[in-house]
Amino acid sequence: MGIRLITVLLLVGVTLMASLGCGGGDDAQTPTAAAAETPSGPHWERFPNQGREHIPPGQPHPEYNSVPATSGWHYSQPYGPAPWGIYDTPLPDEVLVHNLEHGGIGIHYDCPEGCLDLVALLAALAVEGLNSGKKIVLSPYPGMDTTIALTAWNYLDGFQELDETRVSDFIRAHESSPNAPEAFVR
Repeated sequence: MGIRLITVLLLVGVTLMASLGCGGGDDAQTPTAAAAETPSGPHWERFPNQGREHIPPGQPHPEYNSVPATSGWHYSQPYGPAPWGIYDTPLPDEVLVHNLEHGGIGIHYDCPEGCLDLVALLAALAVEGLNSGKKIVLSPYPGMDTTIALTAWNYLDGFQELDETRVSDFIRAHESSPNAPEAFVR
């Protein structure tokens, strides 16, 4: 158990250093060919766009049409988007949606009984993407119907067991996709 915790902490530290040192990148990235050619996948659910209205923290708004949210009301700067990286506490939907608006990917997990091994594997996938300049946020998300959820602007994929290929395919298809309103903004 102690080795697992140390591994997770090391992965988080490496990711934070990588996102601070390598996260800048070029704001004028072009979307990948897969993103332009693959609007849906075998497991992805597309949700109706709820707009992209900026709201101040605490302002009430209608419910999101997905859990986690994939579009809709979100905080403007300085409250959102969150810096790309790995988080060990949940982030509000109003922050995460701003990340999705910028073409980012949300990787979320819900493990009420704990899941250090799963978190370590998801962190490794997130680090790989972050180190290659991908816009990714990994965070816990309590109350989901699934153990793992992947989000992009208007898209959601949820599943119980980790499938690394499924995660990679989702990131490849949706990160900086032209489907996102501000896909080229970091």
